[in-house]
Amino acid sequence: MSMKRTNVYADPEDLAIIKEAAKRRGVSEAEIIRQGIHLAAMANRVWDEPLFSRTFEGPGRTPSRSEVRDAVADAVRRETDQDPGTAA
Repeated sequence: MSMKRTNVYADPEDLAIIKEAAKRRGVSEAEIIRQGIHLAAMANRVWDEPLFSRTFEGPGRTPSRSEVRDAVADAVRRETDQDPGTAA
């Protein structure tokens, strides 16, 4: 991956924390800063599609704990029944 150099201003206390973390983890301070920039970029990214683009049929209310448990158990049963290599 190619990199592009940039300059930023940082709080001295933050830089001290980064310095300590880099020493503790055995990586460069620049690596920690790059990871932080990546996390900030991803947190502010605007996606082309919504995260949940599918709709699901349901009762229109939050299901109860037992309904969720039963739905998961049914899905596991269906998946297990379709896999001939899995013993039930």
